[in-house]
This record gives sequence, C-alpha cells and structure tokens, in this order.
Amino acid sequence: MPAVSVVVKKPLLNVLNGHRQKSPPVWMMRQAGRYLPEYRATREKAGSFLGLCFNPELAAEVTLQPLRRFNFDGAILFSDILVVPYALGRNVDFVTGEGPKLEPIGAPETARSIRKEVDHGVLAPVYETIGRVKAVLPDDVTFLGFCGAPWTVATYMIAGQGTPDQAPARVFAYRHPDVFDDLIQVLVKASAEYLIRQIKAGVDAVQIFDTWAGVLPPEEFSRWCIAPTRRLVLAVRDAVPDAKIIGFPRGAGSSLERYVAEVPVDAVSLDWMIDKTFARERVQRVKPVQGNLDPLALIAGGRALDESVDAVMRAFSDGPFIFNLGPGITPEAPIENVERMLRRVRGR
Repeated sequence: MPAVSVVVKKPLLNVLNGHRQKSPPVWMMRQAGRYLPEYRATREKAGSFLGLCFNPELAAEVTLQPLRRFNFDGAILFSDILVVPYALGRNVDFVTGEGPKLEPIGAPETARSIRKEVDHGVLAPVYETIGRVKAVLPDDVTFLGFCGAPWTVATYMIAGQGTPDQAPARVFAYRHPDVFDDLIQVLVKASAEYLIRQIKAGVDAVQIFDTWAGVLPPEEFSRWCIAPTRRLVLAVRDAVPDAKIIGFPRGAGSSLERYVAEVPVDAVSLDWMIDKTFARERVQRVKPVQGNLDPLALIAGGRALDESVDAVMRAFSDGPFIFNLGPGITPEAPIENVERMLRRVRGR
C-alpha cells in the first residue's frame, strides 16, 4: 500500500487515508436504530420511516443519538438506500414488520419507462440533514454518507421488495440484459449525483452498500457488482477527486479480491462470513478494511461477544482498520452489550 502523508484529527478518516491507528476507530452500521429507546421515541414523532428520513430536524437528531450514548468515531447519515428510486419517481413504502415495498418492475417496458434523472428536490431534505449534523458534530468524528450500489437498488426495484436471494432481479437480468443494463446505468448516474451532493453538503466520506452482491455467480458479479460500482466511484471522483469512499459488497467471499483490484475505493467493509486470514492477507494488504463482528455475537453477549471481538482485533488491528459489524446492529441487541463491545475494543 503506498504511503499516505495526510493525517487529520479524525481517527476514522485517518484510516481511510491509509494510516493504522493505535486504537481502531469504531462505529456500527445501523447504529441509529430500533435498539435505542430514544430512536423509537423519535420515530413515533415522525409518523413513518420515510417521514423520518425526509424530516431534517428529526433525521439529524437520530443521526446524533448514538454518538451521545457511545462516543463513536463515526456518525452515519440517517436515511435509506431506497430514497434514490423514490427520487426517480417510484413509489416506495416501508411496512412495519415487512420491510420496504416498491412498485415491482415486471416487464421490460416498465423498466424503460423509469425516469432517467433523479429529482434532487425530493432529496433536498437529506442534504439539509447533513448540514444540520455537520454544524454540531464533534471535530474528531468522521461524518459518513452512503448510497446503495446499483445492483442492490435494482434488485429491490425489480422485485418490489427483498426476497431470500433476489431471484426476480437475477432472472430479469438473464432474460433482458440490455434493459437491465440501462436500469443500472440510470442508477449509476443517480447514485453518483447523490453522493457528490452529500459530500458537498458536508459528509467526510461515503459508503456504497451492495447488500445483495453475494447472490451473484462470478461472471455476473463482475458485470453487475464490480463494473457498475467502478463507474459510480469514478463518477464521484471526477467531481470530487479526493472523495473518500468505502465499498461493501456483502457476501463477496473470495471475489472480494477482484473487487479490491478493480474498484478504486479507499477501504472495504467485510461481512462476518469471510475468512479472516484471507481478508487480512489478500485484502487488508491492499486497502484498509472495516468490520467484521457477527451481529449475533453482539446479541449473545458475555464470553461469546468477548471472544468474537478479540478474534476481529487479532486479525486486523496490525493494519489500517475500522472496527464495525458485518453488517449492522439488529433491534434485539442489548445496549449493555454494545457498551461491553466498546470497552473491549478500546481496551478499558
């Protein structure tokens, strides 16, 4: 890994610049969420999940809540990956106990009718939320924005919801590859514009979530995960050359080595399923890594949690590393287990 001279006050941003930290910075995906009573109270005020995402005052509040409790090194913007299809004119809703519901794209004609330009007026509240958070964020905390990767967002748009293996999108891509590629191109452009505006509004770095990358066979992984994400990253860097970007192709397994070689992200987030030795030897030697505690170990607590934290630290703390989950915290996780995890990571 080439030497990087930039050192800043934010430990997490230092890792993205290639610097190992004595104590790894830590944050959690979904750290603003239902495991926190203060989040649940704020969510009630908003009336709906999307109402919360598009209410700058409340979205800023829930972004900051976990920092007040846990003093994390990173704050992640409270929003959702599906605000992009919403800003492309698709109906999006979140049903309690069922998750996201969208208008499914069942036919090529429907896919061709998708709006080609994202409506930034719809997304304006998100950019306002960033400004509100940035104004009060501690100087040593890295502010993270994010978007969904084109493949993952497309899977929800095709199926209209999450499915066990996102088969509807996979079948659609096999049957109508040119139409599916056109949809991916729309999402690359929309997502790049969205991330650029997040950065210009005040986030320090962004993460690209490819939640469903792991369902793709190797050739399709190259076509629908690696290639579009590379185009997305390059489009962001064309507008913001020094943009700091984390990639998270969940479930990529050994294909993560190709992702790291071909997608010019600054760091890679690891899921809990990956072999730690492989990740250390074949990924972390090339780029900083983030992860990869099993969220179920956080629920279990006790000795199992301690041993899981120690295993992650042994694997990755000798190099540039951000401690995180692989992927995010679940509503069932006890707050006291989060506190225990943090004491273990921070050595006190």
